[in-house]
Amino acid sequence: MSQLNFGERYFATRERISQVIQGIAGLARDTSTDLGDSLANTAFEKELGAPFLFVVCGEVNAGKSSLINGLFGRELCKVNILPETDRVIWYRHGAPPHDSATTPSLEERFRPIEFLKDFNLVDTPGTNSIVKGHQEITERFLPVADLILFVFPVSNPWGGATWNLISNLPKDCHSRVAFIIQQADQREQVDIKVIIEHMADLSMKRIGVVPQIFAVSGKMAFEAKRAGAFAESNYKKSGFPALEEFISRRVCDSPERRAALQTWRNNASTALRKIEDRIEEQTRVLNDQNHFLASLEDEIDAMRERLVSRLPRHLAGVAEVFETEAVWVTRSLRKWLGLTRSVFRIFVGDRTGSQTEALFIDRLRTAVEAVAESDGADVVAACRSHWDDLDSRVRESIGTGIDEQEPIDEKLAQARRRFVQRIGRAAHQAIGNLHVRKDLERELRRRNLALKSFTATTLIFLILGALCGIFGFPWLPWIFCGIAIAFILSGTVIALITRRKISRDFQNSLLDTCGDFAETLRADYEDGLRIFFQDYTTCLNSIRKHLAREKLAVEPKLGRWHDLFLTLKSIEQDI
Repeated sequence: MSQLNFGERYFATRERISQVIQGIAGLARDTSTDLGDSLANTAFEKELGAPFLFVVCGEVNAGKSSLINGLFGRELCKVNILPETDRVIWYRHGAPPHDSATTPSLEERFRPIEFLKDFNLVDTPGTNSIVKGHQEITERFLPVADLILFVFPVSNPWGGATWNLISNLPKDCHSRVAFIIQQADQREQVDIKVIIEHMADLSMKRIGVVPQIFAVSGKMAFEAKRAGAFAESNYKKSGFPALEEFISRRVCDSPERRAALQTWRNNASTALRKIEDRIEEQTRVLNDQNHFLASLEDEIDAMRERLVSRLPRHLAGVAEVFETEAVWVTRSLRKWLGLTRSVFRIFVGDRTGSQTEALFIDRLRTAVEAVAESDGADVVAACRSHWDDLDSRVRESIGTGIDEQEPIDEKLAQARRRFVQRIGRAAHQAIGNLHVRKDLERELRRRNLALKSFTATTLIFLILGALCGIFGFPWLPWIFCGIAIAFILSGTVIALITRRKISRDFQNSLLDTCGDFAETLRADYEDGLRIFFQDYTTCLNSIRKHLAREKLAVEPKLGRWHDLFLTLKSIEQDI
């Protein structure tokens, strides 16, 4: 079913010319051809990109809004028994949707609808409207309209206000006029034929010519288009196929637009001849420059491989850091497991395991980041040394300097920071995966349970001794106090023994995972170095872009020129 395909041939030709002009402009840039302003995009948009203007006139409730909705298959205008349009409404393309009251009698409605890019609509309130200013604004649009549609209701196609407006039209507008009989589905074909004959006679008397006359049903067309392919028969009955074919022909056959197409085709042809002359002057070959770029990329790959080959030494350094921090954290753990602190934690809760793990992770991450910082400094130094003599080599081989939009020192510093942060995060994750806290907390729970038992027993015997002393029992207080002292001494011994054992086991556990930790960081180190050099190679993008432009300027340019030339010849035949 037809869905807004007005002037497909014209728009296809315009699009082809636009693409050819864009291709010519691109080819001119690639060949350094000065075309001046002959193909300026702003001028092209002004002459050929201006949307077609359709003005819809007719009396109040003649069916203008239904006609517009039927043409475009969407409810652009409200339809009601009462007059809906109380001012001149100019539909234009724009986003977001908004309305702008230009004057009390004119309202511009901007909608993000694709067809409004090519077709602007002016919906008038009615030729018999008594609102001041409507007639003046309507007449202001008529001389510049590409198509003027006068809408008549089938019930009364003789409205005096509409025919008076038609009679006052300038002669140069007559060729852009069409008569639309709306609500044709409410009459028999015989009646419609009689109405059309009478309207033709009246038009000949009024303006001396008979425009195209179409009997349609906007409501039926709108519903058919909304229903889709299943309502094809209703769409044909609506009379819209003939009307849309007429509009499409008028769009394609507009003398002004065809003249503009021809002008721009001539401009494009002249520009192609200039580019052809320029192409004949360019003979340089870019093989040496391509080899130069490949050698730069090989140098960077070699630098990365050299640094990756040093990875085992780096991992050995990480292992040493791990061992050092494991010993230091074990000392801290031994202090936290002192007798006084241990007894105190019995009453306030024990967070020794989480504190130990957090301390170890924090110190190890800091230490690993320090190692990564040192490695990053080596990579930065290598890249900076390579970069220092690169500019002179580029100028010598390519004839242009490196376009350093972002300072190399800043880019390398950023890459270094990302590298260090990545290794730090990896170290944190690696410690979490080793579960160093799990065994420690199990041993601490056992120790705390034992200490709680000794402490509780000691307190019980002290209380018993105190009670016996209060009630005057001889020797019993001393016996209970002696037992309490024995439990205190036993608990102290247990605390010291378990302190040493837990510290030793924790340290051994950490040292046993040292190799696993270092291996865990291997992949992150390699990825970090790869990403570092990827960041560095982006500094060479200006060279790549320059060589890409130069490549396009040598071999493909002649083929592109021939394609544009053949397309332009084809457009000439279409015009």
